[in-house]
Amino acid sequence: MGKTVCIIAGARPNFVKVSPLVRAINKNPEATCLLVYAGSENDPTLEASLFDDLQMPRPQYYLGVDSTSLNEITSQVMARFDAFLDAHQIDVVIVVDDLASTMAAAIVTKKRGIRLAHLVAGTRSFNINMPKEINRLVIDALSDYLFTAGVKSTGIATREQSESSQTYMVGNILMDTLRYNYDRMKKPASIPSLEEKQYLVFTLNRKALIADIDNLEKMLKAMVASANGMRIVAPLRGEARKVVERMGLAIDIVDPLSYLEFGWLTAHALGIITDSGNVSEEATFNSVPCITLNNYTEHQETVNVGSNVLVGEDADKLSEAVKKMVSGDWKKCALPDRWDGRTAERIVQIILA
Repeated sequence: MGKTVCIIAGARPNFVKVSPLVRAINKNPEATCLLVYAGSENDPTLEASLFDDLQMPRPQYYLGVDSTSLNEITSQVMARFDAFLDAHQIDVVIVVDDLASTMAAAIVTKKRGIRLAHLVAGTRSFNINMPKEINRLVIDALSDYLFTAGVKSTGIATREQSESSQTYMVGNILMDTLRYNYDRMKKPASIPSLEEKQYLVFTLNRKALIADIDNLEKMLKAMVASANGMRIVAPLRGEARKVVERMGLAIDIVDPLSYLEFGWLTAHALGIITDSGNVSEEATFNSVPCITLNNYTEHQETVNVGSNVLVGEDADKLSEAVKKMVSGDWKKCALPDRWDGRTAERIVQIILA
């Protein structure tokens, strides 16, 4: 009898990480993959092209949870995922990252005595006031398989693991997706006159950063001044877009791009300024200089080995880093260990053993 593996995705970025895993499980005659999405089928962030771009099937099941309250999301996902497990015989549940929906699915899985795997385990900010930090602690404590991306997170997961859990450094699964899709990346049709290495990319998503408008404006003014006339392309959506548009700065705000177009944009940029961990990891893969607007990163190897530099929310530090970026005075960088595009294979071997 083969194993039935359920993967639960809580938000759009999770699909980018699980697509290689879905492919690897579907290729294996010993396994069946059920893909569940915590949100609804008509979620606006899941643009029609996403699943085509990632060359993966759409989820077979949707829990239909639609709320912005973290506690409400947790309770709804728990109730609906529990009902899903009533109706399906599952051997292993794989949860991704550190969302409220991820934690909810992890709790329900363990209460039922089903084996639980955490993809991207061992990441910590060591700031217990962050809701995601609580989610990470809970998910890692419950998981039977702790799949880590790098040396630092492996050390944390190993130190904290319970007697029944096992830590495996499998590498960074985002790299599987990037390697698989690299030759399929396409130049964004909606942004005219893009010349390779002749622009910077700016992305903004973190709520705390957007909420402090005065400091954000100070930072963005410093970024624009230090870019010294270099074009700054910013695919922004929602509140981030509104806030930055109101500032009226020399930033080229464009509509959100498809996965393959955004991948091309960041791979061919002179540099990237972002508050996203995923974007900084992709920058390291592409050896593109990257500035992260945060004091910490979940993947320390992007800083120690890769192309990433942390400037926190400090306009002066940002200004200095952008000047270096534009002048080509960046540090030497390399690919961290096991960022080789074979992470999904390693995971499937472990859970089917």
